[in-house]
Amino acid sequence: MKTQSRVSIRIMFAWCKPIWRWPGAVQFLWIMPWRRIELDVTRISACSFPLRERDLDYTFKVIAEAGFDKIDLVGRMPHFSVTDPDYDMDELRRVCDKYGVVLANIGSYCGRDFVADSEDDRQAAMGEMKKTLDVGKAFGSKSIRIMPGDGKRASIDTIVPYFQESAEYAEKLGIYMGIENHGTEISGNPEACQEICEKVDSEYFGILYEPCNLMAAGADYKSAFEVFKDYIVHVHIKDGDYNSEGKWERCMLGDGIIDYHWVWDQVEALGYDRDYALEFEVGDIEPVETGYRKWYETWERT
Repeated sequence: MKTQSRVSIRIMFAWCKPIWRWPGAVQFLWIMPWRRIELDVTRISACSFPLRERDLDYTFKVIAEAGFDKIDLVGRMPHFSVTDPDYDMDELRRVCDKYGVVLANIGSYCGRDFVADSEDDRQAAMGEMKKTLDVGKAFGSKSIRIMPGDGKRASIDTIVPYFQESAEYAEKLGIYMGIENHGTEISGNPEACQEICEKVDSEYFGILYEPCNLMAAGADYKSAFEVFKDYIVHVHIKDGDYNSEGKWERCMLGDGIIDYHWVWDQVEALGYDRDYALEFEVGDIEPVETGYRKWYETWERT
């Protein structure tokens, strides 16, 4: 029996209870309507992206006060860098310890220069990738986000060998690498995502499943899931809906049409045991300082 089937059966029995027994058998009474399994608040992290202009101390303070004990750290200054000499890893360690927040994922931009014109630049990009993975290991991260070169589908065969080398290194460290769904020819196209994953062919290389970004790119997130579900290594959660002009817009978690409970159910059924990063990108609706707490509470009571 496949892992997915075992998990599905376990979830199914969580929706029923025994009403009588006899030797060798149990009779179940099905409870209708079926009660969905509650979302696990211990499995969420908060993306630092909405606080990307603020220093680490303030960023960690806001996220910790909202109730989170894990962070998905955006891989740009002032939050993170392995190439900028002004970045202080000791400060990152200090704020993690001060606020009791674990580095769950590094939202790096590694892989962009795997399409650079010179091999020297591509090897420099490989060095950045491995350093980022090393930091992830040192801080207990389960995954890092990566970029699919210039995002063009025609570049897949060029970047695959570099990602294969990266994946071999990542496997030794036990850290997953995921391409986040965005609007490029690769990351916004489920079939292209599947193609690059099949060619890299590593358990530690896959897709950072981002339903809201897929919808913004014109790809249905439920259909996309079926295409690349075998390669999901991390998940980002936010919400959105179509406005009166038919344009996709982000909104507060729970106010849109992203069925994040469906996302949870489907991804969990794959045997996924890592985190779900809430990504607050609606500062025009509410300040992140109060908004993240509301998102935490929305997830908690769902």
